[in-house]
Amino acid sequence: MSSRIFQSIVLQMKDCSDRAVGVIDEQGTVVACNELSCIGEKWSNVAAMLAAEQDTLVVSNGFTFKTLPGWNGQFDYAVFVRGEDEQSALTCSMAVIALNGAKLYYEEKHDRATFVKNILCDNILLGDIYVRAKELHFVSEAPRAVILVRQLGVPDVSALDVISGLYPDRQSDFVLSISETDMAVVKQLGEGNDSRDVQKIAQAVQETLTRELGIKTVVGVGTIVNHVRDLARAYKEAQVAIEVGRVFDTERSIINYENLGIGRLIYQLPTTLCEMFLQEVFKKNPIDALDQETLFTINKFFENNLNVSETARKLFVHRNTLVYRLEKIKKLTGLDLREFDDAITFKVALMVKKYLVSRGIEP
Repeated sequence: MSSRIFQSIVLQMKDCSDRAVGVIDEQGTVVACNELSCIGEKWSNVAAMLAAEQDTLVVSNGFTFKTLPGWNGQFDYAVFVRGEDEQSALTCSMAVIALNGAKLYYEEKHDRATFVKNILCDNILLGDIYVRAKELHFVSEAPRAVILVRQLGVPDVSALDVISGLYPDRQSDFVLSISETDMAVVKQLGEGNDSRDVQKIAQAVQETLTRELGIKTVVGVGTIVNHVRDLARAYKEAQVAIEVGRVFDTERSIINYENLGIGRLIYQLPTTLCEMFLQEVFKKNPIDALDQETLFTINKFFENNLNVSETARKLFVHRNTLVYRLEKIKKLTGLDLREFDDAITFKVALMVKKYLVSRGIEP
């Protein structure tokens, strides 16, 4: 609990009362007081007395004390007011109400973020999620998106503060530090929001970091979930989006899990199975038998939806030249890319090879 929260409130009380008002922690150390000279003093004997008599007014050494309720029923902080009369007791009781409200707000905000982070990282049991959500007054059923932001290059510690500034509502939206390079944004969405809105949020985060800090990032976006228990799944999807995008879609810096397509399936296959697949597809010649120009032609052919005329136009070659190249590929691999099934097989084979290379395996 930050003593600054307490200090801010007791200083405001100075205008309402001529008495010293402050807070001590469980060790008896004065952590806040409207008489600044008292801050840092240690009253260990009072702390022991308060631990034994919680929730009641305690008078000692010219002061009136009362503990603040804690989450776990233990004595964490106590309010004190100088004086032992009825006015001191009244002032102390009123101060407890004000300071406890601030304490609960601070702890709830802090614990909510910890709660969400524990869900993302699978550090909390499913049954405990429901109990903890109820304790924290956390809305369990609401549409939310998880966006994972990964810094490339040397990490900048101020990136977390920059993203936090975009989402001031700390009760509904959470910006969490996951590791030295990774940050997660858990954004509560409005009714009717879809993946396009989440994409805009991810883009805004990335553009803000680039503009204000000049850092490069890659962003993974999970699917929208409607219950807090599913946040872990959305977070894993965002992780997979970044990893799969790194292999199959290096040109994009914002990758949505929903748009990964077949790359998502390939990424989850065992490498031994992938190697066997390539051996079966390229029985005549290995895929390395194709030179870079031929591979470029193939990729252009796929980009233009297997349209010979359009591909020839984009490559600035005669249609017959392209047909000759496709025949050459058929002779080398046994696959006719003008046939849909063969084209699909070849496309998957190219992606499998790229996946194996990313794993340090040369097929």
